[in-house]
Amino acid sequence: MEDPWADTAASTSQDTTTTSSSQPDDTRPTTTSSSAASSQTPRASRSTPRRLVAQPTRLQAVEDDPLGPLGAPAPAASDVADAASPPLAPPVPPLKEQLPLRTTLPTAGSIRRQQGPPDPHRIDDDDVIYSQAGPRQPPPVQPAQPSPVRSSMPPGVSLEQAAKPSFVITVGDPHKVGDLTSSHIVYSVRTKTTSKGYKQGEFEVKRRYRDFLWLYNMLHANNPGVVVPPPPEKQAVGRFESNFVEGRRAALEKMLNKTAAHPTLQHDADLKLFLESESFNVDVKHKERKEPNLGESKSVLSSFGINVGSTNKFVEQDDWFHDRRVYLDALENQLKALLKAMDSMVAQRKAMAEAAGDFSASLHALSTVELSPTLSGPLDALSELQITIRDVYDRQAQQDVLTFGIILEEYIRLIGSVKQAFTQRQKAFHSWHSAESELQKRKTSQDKLLRQGKSQQDRLNQVNAEVADAERKVHQARLLFEDMGRLMRSELDRFEREKVEDFKSGVETFLESAVEAQKELIEKWETFLMQLDAEDDETVFYRPPVVEGSKPAGNTAVDRARARIDEDSD
Repeated sequence: MEDPWADTAASTSQDTTTTSSSQPDDTRPTTTSSSAASSQTPRASRSTPRRLVAQPTRLQAVEDDPLGPLGAPAPAASDVADAASPPLAPPVPPLKEQLPLRTTLPTAGSIRRQQGPPDPHRIDDDDVIYSQAGPRQPPPVQPAQPSPVRSSMPPGVSLEQAAKPSFVITVGDPHKVGDLTSSHIVYSVRTKTTSKGYKQGEFEVKRRYRDFLWLYNMLHANNPGVVVPPPPEKQAVGRFESNFVEGRRAALEKMLNKTAAHPTLQHDADLKLFLESESFNVDVKHKERKEPNLGESKSVLSSFGINVGSTNKFVEQDDWFHDRRVYLDALENQLKALLKAMDSMVAQRKAMAEAAGDFSASLHALSTVELSPTLSGPLDALSELQITIRDVYDRQAQQDVLTFGIILEEYIRLIGSVKQAFTQRQKAFHSWHSAESELQKRKTSQDKLLRQGKSQQDRLNQVNAEVADAERKVHQARLLFEDMGRLMRSELDRFEREKVEDFKSGVETFLESAVEAQKELIEKWETFLMQLDAEDDETVFYRPPVVEGSKPAGNTAVDRARARIDEDSD
């Protein structure tokens, strides 16, 4: 029965077309004609429902197709005439775009385009550089040029430390001035600083010892609780000797440098006056006229109107300060004992130097009496060697005093300065309790007036003002005592750090000077022994006698002895 929708015929025609497409090329015209005939069949009625018929799919492997069953679609009817042409070549896969890479070898054209020497900083020239010199070399690096701006900050210094003003103070050129009754030593104080508080960055003034002592007292009065580096002590006998003057000069220089390096003391107005003033004595007198009690009891406590004197015994309540006070007492005793032992050692070196000088004089006298030059020469050389040993002992004794002894003396004085800060703290404590006692008295008077009623109103107003003033003084005294305690804690920590650094540096310098002195002595002795061992050369120690005038050959016993010695030597 014929399908009214012509589905079967259409399907048959499609199947025929599919079959014919898979047939060889000689059957394709017949398939085309049958397809055209089936397309002319009239359509049937739409009343019959449509039926779907599944058509099988047939796959056939084609050897000539590189893509297998998924090859190119069947050619259209218009291409049947070209069926006799040879089969098409497989499609060419897409080529990747070639990008200019550093590792790509150059072409001949690119090399011909290069004119002149290649530029190592251009990417386009990398190919030429690679082809001419093998592997690509890194571009040349210019050596670092020194900066025209020199930084004054040494390496390893923090920005906070670099921002602080620096001071380099030198005390030198000590010379004696004045007549017999007013003679004293004057020192030149040269200062180099980066502080903006001074007029110039480098200046020089003249100061004497009492000016340094004035500075120390003023710094103590202006800064209670701060450990102020002290000057060397006075000495009435031998104060013009060269060794004493040099030791004092070094101690004064160290005092000023430590004072200027202190974060609090370097901003003190009196330090600026001391370092910079050209008319120092006039400026000090002018300042004393402005402040009459300048040298008596000037302090922060007295400026508040608080009594700083007390006869009560102070009992330390803080264990930390009590332990530090005991430690400082023990340290002071040990340093004094060490200084005493060092003085004995320095005296021993000086005695050895003096003994070496006496020994040298005796040897020289013996060499002048000895008739044989083979013996008088070594004796005279040994005499000169003892002179050298004497100089080494003298120099070493002075170096011991200036390197290690000066540190011992400085820290003994510093401990005294720390104890003075402890005394200022005790005064602040007594002032605080004195102010509290005064406040209690004022409050007692106030209570009495309050019990009397309004009859004493004027007196009551006055007492109320006195109570308020006493409370203010108590508050200020208590704050000052607490601030002084915190300041002294930081000052004692700073004292410990500087003590370790100074003693380490002093001991190293002391040992280095001792080693150098011993090396020098060993070298002198070895040279002398080498001369003694040169027995073949008799002229090593020989020195021709000094002839004052021509004398005729005598016939004395001495002349005959000398002639006999000369014959024996020949």
